Amino acid sequence: MAVRKILLLGNPFLYTVCKKVEKDESDMVMSVVRDLHDTLMDFKKIHKAGRAIAAPQIGVDKRLLYMHVGEPLVLINPVLEFKDTATMVLWDDCMSFPDLLVKVKRYCHCKVTFFDPEWKKQHVEYSGDMSELIQHEYDHLNGILAVSRAVDGKSFCLRSETHFWSNQ
Repeated sequence: MAVRKILLLGNPFLYTVCKKVEKDESDMVMSVVRDLHDTLMDFKKIHKAGRAIAAPQIGVDKRLLYMHVGEPLVLINPVLEFKDTATMVLWDDCMSFPDLLVKVKRYCHCKVTFFDPEWKKQHVEYSGDMSELIQHEYDHLNGILAVSRAVDGKSFCLRSETHFWSNQ
């Protein structure tokens, strides 16, 4: 168990499409999950924010997500489906660029299918901010950062300058 360094915007590893986790990698998965947990909790303590983290953000090339919203959730090899075409536009942030906000468009509803740490297949449906969160983390597994999803060239803001955008 260790707090790992979070890779920051500009690190080429963040643009990697991650490999599937194989069933015989369970020991590695649990080790990485502990590191993801420790790293997320450390980030939360310092920045007072952070709900989830993807394995590539700590330099692990595997399709593995860790969420901690109320209780921990491990998603191995997640696959997203979108229930309808309804979308929302919102300011997104990321532990890989903690001082930057990006206005993105995301689906309002999604369904995620994944394996839990016991390799049982799970299906969860999300709406609203949880739908946005899972889409953001899933993008990390495909080498996509929120900055690539900006709605336009003006949709960036430093956290210190959000007062200019308070009604948006």
